[in-house]
Amino acid sequence: MSLDLKSNLQVEERNFLSRLDLNFAFAIFALNLIGLINLYSATHGIFHRDKSNLFWMQIAWLVVGWLIYLGITLVDYRSLVKKAYWIYGLNMVALVAVGFVGTVSYGARRWLDLGFFKYQPSESMKVFLILVMAKILAKMKPNSAMGIKELAWPALIVLIPWALTVKQPDLGTATLMLATSGSMILFVGIKRGILIFAALVGIIAAPLIWNFGLKEYQRNRVLTFLSPGRDPRGTGYNSIQSKIAVGSGRIVGKGFRKGTQSQLEFLPERHTDFIYSVLSEEHGFIGSFITLGLFFVVYLMSIKIAIHARDRTGSLIVIGVGGYLFWHMFVNIGMVIGLLPIVGAPLPLISYGGSSLLTTMLALGLISSVSYRKYLF
Repeated sequence: MSLDLKSNLQVEERNFLSRLDLNFAFAIFALNLIGLINLYSATHGIFHRDKSNLFWMQIAWLVVGWLIYLGITLVDYRSLVKKAYWIYGLNMVALVAVGFVGTVSYGARRWLDLGFFKYQPSESMKVFLILVMAKILAKMKPNSAMGIKELAWPALIVLIPWALTVKQPDLGTATLMLATSGSMILFVGIKRGILIFAALVGIIAAPLIWNFGLKEYQRNRVLTFLSPGRDPRGTGYNSIQSKIAVGSGRIVGKGFRKGTQSQLEFLPERHTDFIYSVLSEEHGFIGSFITLGLFFVVYLMSIKIAIHARDRTGSLIVIGVGGYLFWHMFVNIGMVIGLLPIVGAPLPLISYGGSSLLTTMLALGLISSVSYRKYLF
């Protein structure tokens, strides 16, 4: 290797490290470690050693996830936004394909079996919607609220994948699509009359959605949320066991791998949707507070990156990813402590799952890409 080439590589390496937001990366990595600690406990109990391989699979997904994070950091986010419609279209093809050749699990058809990996198109669609919405909303006039005409196109872009996801059925993921996209729209601004009209339509449509839009098991989830004791051994079982686990942790928790609800298999889906229950039972209020604090740090850093982004598109991407993380955390923790109905919503960076982890690292890579270029001209 020539001295000039070696010198150029060293300069590029120094530039990369100086531009990379290491504090943001460290906060994400800390949440990864918390997730691995709790996943190990959730999959290495007395009665569920058959799930111990999930821990090592998660480590493998984590390695791939960080490669994606660093790779997306090096890619200019503006080039991705330029190709946003193509990316969205390819994901739409995958989402449609799920309805024909998707893998069925727990009564829902949500995954494409790729042999080495079960891909969930609705997960990646949540991130790709952020790119498309950023492309659309960045063209809106600054400091001007959006009217019906301006809302028509972004609403159509969101509602098509939303409808396909509801059909799977996966109401939780579909709701998070709306929440993430809605956060970006609210950031740009909507005319007050449209918000009032939407609220009235929602109130009027609620009885129709309840009677004709929801399936029987979905209605049962809502009724169980309102009164878990109505079916403690059936639809209310998950909620009751989760609240017992969270409450029994108290201040310092029962200790690593000493949670009775998780180790004795009273707690369902402890490695995915109810991983926060495992954390609360074994590490108590202190462990829960530290975890929420790290999420809060990630949100604060994201806001700072959005403020210092070099263009409106970058700010919108960061707001979208921040909304994606917040609503996932809000829904997951809300359901495990009994404040929200139970839906299939993993806790980002903590729950087990290849699609969820890779999608989240991809989304965070977009924030890193915006931060990486904030001072480049």
